[in-house]
Amino acid sequence: MGRWEPNARLRLAEAALQLFGERGYEQTTVAEIAKRAGLTERTFFRHYADKREVLFDGSAVMEGLLAEAVAGAPESAEPIDAVRAGLDALSTVFDGRHEQSRRRQAVIVANAELRERELIKLASLSAALADALRRRGVPASAADLAAEAGMAVLKIGYERWVAADEERPLRQLLRETLAELRTVTAGTGPAPGSRRER
Repeated sequence: MGRWEPNARLRLAEAALQLFGERGYEQTTVAEIAKRAGLTERTFFRHYADKREVLFDGSAVMEGLLAEAVAGAPESAEPIDAVRAGLDALSTVFDGRHEQSRRRQAVIVANAELRERELIKLASLSAALADALRRRGVPASAADLAAEAGMAVLKIGYERWVAADEERPLRQLLRETLAELRTVTAGTGPAPGSRRER
């Protein structure tokens, strides 16, 4: 029976982020990640399929949170308000992980393969969100549109959150971004910070 390694998954993820930042994603091997974490390669592969998955761990949890929050939104909620509930729930995944998220984003931005994988993750989240909206009785095309809008809000809000000088909580930035989207689509005037407002 193998030796139990406490917090092995977290240790591997932290070691990977350190090495990706120091050497670059492409130049880092699984053996180096395991060694930095004080673990074996075999232990690494018990937790992750490959080094890329260290950066995309938790996608299924995120999809579940979105779906559960949308399902739990008040029956009277408009689709975009149900989306907001989903984004609020999703933001809790990142509580206490601001610096780690910044480092992760820097690695992804620097690598085309990882940027592509991030888009695939967003597409999966969008599909889960649209499915949850359809289960609430939202027509398919409206559910798809609301879900894609939600993912645009997530992407832009997240990018703002991981910016070097940003300290506000992700939930607040997602809500602000959603409010900007509502302003833009309502056509009631310039969005905050737009050229017309200056």
